[in-house]
Amino acid sequence: MQQLCKLGLHELVRGVHQRRWTALDATRACLDRIEALEPNVQAWEHLQADHAVARAQRVDVAASRTPLQGVPIAIKDIIDVAGMPSRYGSPIYESAAPASRSAECVLALERAGAIVLGKSVTTEFAYYTPGKTRNPWNPRHTPGGSSMGSAASVACGMAAGALGTQTNGSVIRPAAFCGIVGFKPSLGAVSNHGTLDPWPTLDHTGVFARDVAGAALLAATIGFEGRLSGSLTQPARAPRLAVVRSPVWDLAQRAQKEMLTANAATFARAGAHVHELDLPSAFTDAHRVHRVILAYEGARHFGALQRQHRGKMSMRFNELLDEGAAIAEPDYRAALSATQALRAEFMRIVERYDAVITPPATGEAPATLQETGSPAFCTLWTLLGVPAITIPVGIGPSGLPLGLQIVGRQGDDARTLATAAWCETHVAFAGCSSADTPLFPNNE
Repeated sequence: MQQLCKLGLHELVRGVHQRRWTALDATRACLDRIEALEPNVQAWEHLQADHAVARAQRVDVAASRTPLQGVPIAIKDIIDVAGMPSRYGSPIYESAAPASRSAECVLALERAGAIVLGKSVTTEFAYYTPGKTRNPWNPRHTPGGSSMGSAASVACGMAAGALGTQTNGSVIRPAAFCGIVGFKPSLGAVSNHGTLDPWPTLDHTGVFARDVAGAALLAATIGFEGRLSGSLTQPARAPRLAVVRSPVWDLAQRAQKEMLTANAATFARAGAHVHELDLPSAFTDAHRVHRVILAYEGARHFGALQRQHRGKMSMRFNELLDEGAAIAEPDYRAALSATQALRAEFMRIVERYDAVITPPATGEAPATLQETGSPAFCTLWTLLGVPAITIPVGIGPSGLPLGLQIVGRQGDDARTLATAAWCETHVAFAGCSSADTPLFPNNE
């Protein structure tokens, strides 16, 4: 039963439905994994093992089958779970009382039969200042942020799936660094009610899993009714793919650049129509526009808290809020207008493609625990509000995973997921997603 922690979501649920194992078996397998690895990985902010076991026992006696029956899940610690504190990665909330009600996305998971194990570590207020989590592939490297605990827990089998959020690169980047699948649905496809949501123009709730099918199932479960589908439709033909290096191409490491080129060649050989696409010059301003919105909305949301607890906030977070407080409303409104124009332009220029392929990060996870790595290769796609997913595709020169990001059109999440599943069959590196990574404690 210890091998249950290595299964994808569909296989895990199928086994519960077929009574080959129970929800309790799956939960205990993950809890055993946590006991063995957590002292080194440190993915959890709040673990509630007794609650998870009791929940699994109730799921096992339920008469009906459910889509996520018995699936152990980690929840990023900016998303409320009833009976568990939300500490937001900040000392301001270190003594926070348990939430009285779960976020809508968590309630949806529980209705589907999932087992919430606990709250996973986040960076401070889902910004840049890291929490304690380390990359399961190498303890000297960051797992990425801000959904660092969620990505690390799935990567090493402590959870079968997880929830995270993305305001810049907080789902795609840690998933790529940890060698798993991370999916950011279209903006607005998932409710943020019950989730820390300081940046309404940018905040997305996303998911982590070990394969594209698992990510699709999780996303469909938490998505607004009818907005997302949990079943992947096999494309009738090989996809039409646009290779986009984006305005920050110079930031990519050589290995990441070579991997994108190799992936594109593989897809072409497999029958895909692959074309180079240079974005219009207007897109070079996207990072500045994103920063204006991020700073302005952050200052308005956290302003009162900053005045009361400035000394308990990191220097970097204070700097963001101070920057935002100095932005005039007309400049913010101009940034919103620029965002709408970029979104419309992107929809126009990618109309004839099924998806864009592009790097998910600059390369392998950096060898630091003081930073979470650059989100530069995610910023544009977050600003556009489009669906984006990363899949693991290989290992870089430092022995850590490299990923590939697949980006679709706003609202066309089903096509994006189906295209990603097609890509996965041709290039996904199985060792990244099977929980067979060079794990702690054998790799201390």
